[in-house]
Amino acid sequence: MHAHDGSDRPPNRRTRTDEGTVEGGYLLANAETGAADRLAAMSEIFDPVTFRHLRARGIGPGWRCWEVGAGGTTVVTWLAEAVGPGGTVVATDLDTSLLEPVAGPNVDVLRHDVARDQPPAGPFDLVHARLVLVHVPDRRRALEAMAGALKPGGWLVVEDADPALQPLACPDMAGPDEELANKVRSAFRTLLAGRGADLAYGRTLPRSLREVGLIDVAAEGWFPLTHHRAADLEQATVTMLRAQLRTSGLVDDEEIDRHLATVAAGRLDLAQPPLISAWGRRPT
Repeated sequence: MHAHDGSDRPPNRRTRTDEGTVEGGYLLANAETGAADRLAAMSEIFDPVTFRHLRARGIGPGWRCWEVGAGGTTVVTWLAEAVGPGGTVVATDLDTSLLEPVAGPNVDVLRHDVARDQPPAGPFDLVHARLVLVHVPDRRRALEAMAGALKPGGWLVVEDADPALQPLACPDMAGPDEELANKVRSAFRTLLAGRGADLAYGRTLPRSLREVGLIDVAAEGWFPLTHHRAADLEQATVTMLRAQLRTSGLVDDEEIDRHLATVAAGRLDLAQPPLISAWGRRPT
């Protein structure tokens, strides 16, 4: 199938990535230089967790899946292989520029706003979103749309960060380098909160899934204290946000340079915020 926007309206030029917010704009937009590198690092860190949860839901040949706010290609490609030629994956995002290369016989790429647009044609055996809803202003409406797109017995899997549970870049504050890393991470969180991100959203997912009518709800939290791609993710994120961090007055250029040099030297154990994976099933 070919990439298209699913409507006759003018193309939506707003962008979304895994952390940011709508027009004003997203802090870490897909179109920004370095976005692909950042998404690649995030994929290596989080994909094994995501794939474990999707396998546990029983995904298999012939399933019809909706990947919400896909951003990059790794989850979409994995889903397409899991459902096989008899299945379908609908991959949606506000900015599909990074997704268009994977559009194919069983992958449909749509430009779509999960909180505003009607869901793609379903129903779906599986709907999945990772690091999306925490940044969507109308989270409840988006969650209702996703749950409503399930077929009876279908699964919704939502994974979102909860930085407020563990806000530090370096929980092991061994010295000034770690303290500076935590200062930079705090500034990043302040920018996110200022753009409407809910930094304590992840913990609400089990209750939220029950409130939209799902059953067999369960959840799990996971975070790495360090990871071999954590430095790449930190470099990409801080570099992309450098101007906003400096303008905020929370950190200055010298501190940013010092932090990036320390990261590049491999002297930090950089943690990520907990990823809360929650799942529930539409009643039959």
